[in-house]
Amino acid sequence: MSKISIIVAVDRNMAIGFDNKLLFWLPNDLKRFKALTSGNTIIMGRKTFESLPKGALPNRRNIVLSRNTDLRCEGAEVYHSLEAALEHCKDEESVYIIGGETIYRQAMPMADELCITEVDAVAEKADAFFPTIDLNIWKEKSREFHPADEKHLCSYAFVDYIRI
Repeated sequence: MSKISIIVAVDRNMAIGFDNKLLFWLPNDLKRFKALTSGNTIIMGRKTFESLPKGALPNRRNIVLSRNTDLRCEGAEVYHSLEAALEHCKDEESVYIIGGETIYRQAMPMADELCITEVDAVAEKADAFFPTIDLNIWKEKSREFHPADEKHLCSYAFVDYIRI
């Protein structure tokens, strides 16, 4: 079975988005996202795909989940369930679930790893949230703190969890 990782940035309230947009602009988070996902498979919901400014992300296998059987997404494969998408992934593939809320909730029970950017702030408005991380299931593997600076308006930490 493929290794399944979830990658997300959350605020203090586990908010992840508003109006199909990211809540915070953190260049180092975007660099980390690119470094981890490049050369691998990314799975996302239709709305997340539509939020990408240039469509399918380069140097990655893009998979979009949608119940719409007629949906076509340029540069991406479309499947109608997370299970169907994963069945089409090879055992040696590293798969990253990149959102949104519904897809994260579906993927949590089968994920092997969480790659979380914890933003030390509360978004002004949010309409999408990440599920609670149950510490009876997940163990913190690493934490890398970064203070606010001229490019990052608030402090944040890269936190990786593994399933116990």
